[in-house]
Parts: sequence; structure tokens; C-alpha cells
Amino acid sequence: MSTNQKAVITCALNGVLTDPRQHHVPVTPEEMAAEAKRAFDAGASIMHIHLRQQGESGGNLPSWDTNLSREVQEAIRAACPGVIINHTTGVVGGDYQGALDCVRKTKPEMAACNAGSLNYLKVRANGDWAWPPMMFDNPVKKIQDFIDVMDEAGTLPEFECFDVGIVRCVGMYRKAGMYSGPLEYNFVMGVASGMPANPDLLPFLIDLKEPDGSWQVTAIGRAEIWSLHRRCAELGGHLRTGLEDTFYLADGSKATSNGQLIEEIAGIARKAGREIASPDEARTLLGIRTRD
Repeated sequence: MSTNQKAVITCALNGVLTDPRQHHVPVTPEEMAAEAKRAFDAGASIMHIHLRQQGESGGNLPSWDTNLSREVQEAIRAACPGVIINHTTGVVGGDYQGALDCVRKTKPEMAACNAGSLNYLKVRANGDWAWPPMMFDNPVKKIQDFIDVMDEAGTLPEFECFDVGIVRCVGMYRKAGMYSGPLEYNFVMGVASGMPANPDLLPFLIDLKEPDGSWQVTAIGRAEIWSLHRRCAELGGHLRTGLEDTFYLADGSKATSNGQLIEEIAGIARKAGREIASPDEARTLLGIRTRD
């Protein structure tokens, strides 16, 4: 990837469990569309979406309702003409039929494909677990099921890599015949038990990916993530931020909208000499299939 190639910007609108009673994350289709429009106007060409249960008591809980998925996607596309939808598929455990159904029935242009397993852990300052220790399980059979349904739907997998070994696994999936399409890596950095949000890691990760693979960084954290975004832009990577990944701008102030975060990251790209890709340019750069 050329370091002067246009930068594709993804906005991660809301995440999986972030409580809308505490943070400004969108939940309803109308809220999702409004937040997407703010991000779109600031330069994001891809919207990464999670679905939430609707109603007063369910906004912090995930949903795999395919009708809701269609409604959210239609609302976002109406607000942001030409935008690319990137659908979540992250599920803990062996029952992931709902996530498969969302891809199969709604056919988003992109979807997350979690490319390996991780002990998802965090320890508080007092030594207590921040949540009960959890395995984010993504065995090869599960990954193959998602690759197959994405191929059927014409959906580009975005391979989510939470650790160095997972980056290496993506190349093995290709060599083993599991996948033969364009490769899009997402280096997820900042999860406490995964790769740290350290800019010095990027050259190693770039060296470990397949040479023809596009890549971006998901940086999770606070002030420390912005130097990582800057290094990503300088090295030619694509960029992602949003209220799923952080609540804080580079100056430490709390963001109240995805649009503010996208404005910040677009400015970083431009300072690195990168122009911002339009949705159509993003489709070409990432190898997204043309829709009828």
C-alpha cells in the first residue's frame, strides 16, 4: 500500500455493549442515521454498525434481528448516499446463527470477520477483574462459516486481528483454500489482553500481513490512541475511529458525536499528506464487489 494512497475512513458508530445512558451512542435507526450523517459529512465512507435491542431497557444489549438490520442500513443509506455498510458479526459462543443470518439476508458490502480467538481480559487498578474472564472464541470452523456466508452474499470480509498471531493466521486461511478474495486486515490495538496501542508495532504487523492485503487500525483507548492514528496515516494504512473505539478527542475532551472523532482523524490523514477517499474510491481501493 502506497503511503500517498487516499485514506479510507471507517466510522464505528456504536459498538456492542456501550451504555447509551452513559455515552452518546446511537441505538435506534433514526439515531444511527443521524450519527452516520455527521460522520459521513466529516469524511467517513464506511459505517461499521452494531445492532441494539430496541426499547427503553434494551439499548445496551445486542440484537441480531434481521429486520432491524435492514431498517438501520436503509436509514443510513438514505442519510448518506453511496455509503458503505460494514456489519458486525462478533458473537461469543457456539450459537452465531443470528450473525450469519444478518449477513446472508441483508448482504452488506462489508462485514467484520473475527480471525482468531482471544482471552478477553482486563484487570482494574485494585486487582479485580473488570468483567468475568471471557474467551472471545473464533475457531477455524466458525471463521469458515462466516467466510462462506460472506462469499454467498457478495460481502467483503474485514479480518479483525486482535493479536500478532492472528495476523499470521489470515495468510494461512488463504493458503489452506478457505478464502481467495481481496484481503482487508483490521489491526485491533488497545484491548488490554491483545496488542497494545503502540505505534512501534505497526511496521512489524505490516511485515507479517500478506503483501497484497489492505490494512487499517482500530485504536481503542484515550489520549494514547492518537499517536497510533498518526503513525497509521504516515505508513499508508486506512483509518477508523468512532464511539465504539473511544470517547475522547486528542485534547482529552469527551466527544459527544461520531462526527467530531471523524473530523479529528481526517485532519490527521491530511497532515500526513493523504487525501480522503470517497465511497466509490474506497470500493476500488478495497476490492469491494460492484452491486447490480
